Amino acid sequence: MSLATNSTRPDVSVLVPAKDEADNLAEFVRLTREALLPLPYACELVIVDDGSHDGTPHLLQELKAKHPFVRVVTHRAQRGIADALKSASDVARGRILVFYPADLQYMPADIPALVAPILAGQADVVTGTKQGKYEKRFVSSIYNLLCRWLFGVRVTDLNSVKAYRREVMDAVPTRPDWHRFMVVIAASQGFRLAQQPVPLYPRRAGASKFGIGRIPVGVLDLMSVWFQLRFGRKPMLFFGVAGAVLFLLGLIVGGIALYLRYGPPHVGFRPLLDLIMVLVISGVALFGFGFIGEMLAGMREEIRTLEREVDRLRSDRTPQA
Repeated sequence: MSLATNSTRPDVSVLVPAKDEADNLAEFVRLTREALLPLPYACELVIVDDGSHDGTPHLLQELKAKHPFVRVVTHRAQRGIADALKSASDVARGRILVFYPADLQYMPADIPALVAPILAGQADVVTGTKQGKYEKRFVSSIYNLLCRWLFGVRVTDLNSVKAYRREVMDAVPTRPDWHRFMVVIAASQGFRLAQQPVPLYPRRAGASKFGIGRIPVGVLDLMSVWFQLRFGRKPMLFFGVAGAVLFLLGLIVGGIALYLRYGPPHVGFRPLLDLIMVLVISGVALFGFGFIGEMLAGMREEIRTLEREVDRLRSDRTPQA
């Protein structure tokens, strides 16, 4: 039997954020049980109630009592998919994690295909490529195109179901909505990527949690992730260069202003003085931001070093315990 219980440690943990999905959860658990039961490795299902207001909490307790392979995590208020995945991974016991929504737009029967390349040692992250027609296809294609262009990640669909090693979750910052950039962040850390076609079906019940308002948020998140990956460890490269350019432009404009005032033209141009002040002050301010960023980057590296040392000490003590 491949379904994990409290006494058996699973190899795969399926992480399922659920927000007001009472109409889908029972069928989702049933289909997941049918898909995972024949597998040669043990699996568990970790469902996160992300501040639901319908019958989701009560239903999850019933499903947990009925199915030993189901584990439940509860958020008192909605915290988003990124926090839900982090909460689920904290209690999950598998070495391979699978992100799967509860809305039945993805069938649980496709989970083994996502996990297979990781078990075979061929990849560290496997992302699903949506097959079929679906809403917001145009927006999704633009997002994927921008990500491939900015980050150089050769994956067709970055915002879909995915399977990944537990170490990947430890490398991704827990920030709101950054789960969408898990693949690009993992790629920047050197994890191997693969993709697997996954059919997408119409939602059977409930309402989509994603509206048009997510587009500007997604664009800002995309810029933030790009900046973090490109300049996060060396912020002076961004602020210092920009500051130097503005300061240099201020000097050039100052030279022009001096020429106009004391050279053959003998004319003054007051707006040039204002422009000089703006350019020089902006350049100095950006340099200051660069120095502050460098100090913050140094502190972050020190914290990471301490975390690695703590993990090493814990691993050294584990065999003795």
